[in-house]
Formats: sequence, structure tokens, C-alpha cells
Amino acid sequence: MVEMTREDFETAVSEGLDLVPPDLAAQMDNVVVLVEDDAPAEDPELLGLYEGVPLTERDHMWAAGALPDRITIFRNPTLAFCETREDVVEEVAVTVVHEIAHHFGIDDERLHELGWA
Repeated sequence: MVEMTREDFETAVSEGLDLVPPDLAAQMDNVVVLVEDDAPAEDPELLGLYEGVPLTERDHMWAAGALPDRITIFRNPTLAFCETREDVVEEVAVTVVHEIAHHFGIDDERLHELGWA
């Protein structure tokens, strides 16, 4: 397991977000990116999770009182999965892009085809 402080891990997540092209980032709507130490008990090896309504599924009624979508990056499973700090930075970037893709309505199958899963 790689040792990395929460602050350093959050910096890696921030750097992953910085890799998103500005024109694409500008299209993200009502979404928050969070870091949690542990994944849900039912999937303890999960590296990231998107929870919300993808942009492709929203209609004109969606915004009425909607809470922000959530992208959560899980620190401990990522640190356990990686062998070096460099691996962590790379895996976090891939996970961030993967979860943002879900926000845009891209499913896992398509992400696999594109080489992001």
C-alpha cells in the first residue's frame, strides 16, 4: 500500500480535474467532486463513484430542487491498488476522468472501448 497523506491525495484529485479541457469542464453542471477515505462496504475496492443524473438524462424539470451530482474518489482503495506515488497520481487522473464521463452520460462499456476503464 502506498503511503500518501489525505492532503497529497486531494492535490492529486485536483490535478486530475485540471486535466479536463476547460471547454468540457465548463459544461459540467451541478456536480461536486469529493474525496472519501473508504469505499462503500458493499464494494470496498471501488476507486471512484458517480452518483446523480447524467447530463444526457436531464430534462427541463430536473433542476427544480435537485441536489448536486456527486463524484467521489476513494483514497484507501486507490492507495492499496497502486504500487508507487506516481501510480496513484495516474490512477486518480484516470478515475476522475472516468467518473466525469459518467456525468456526461458515457457508460462503462463505452469507456472500455475508449481505453478509460
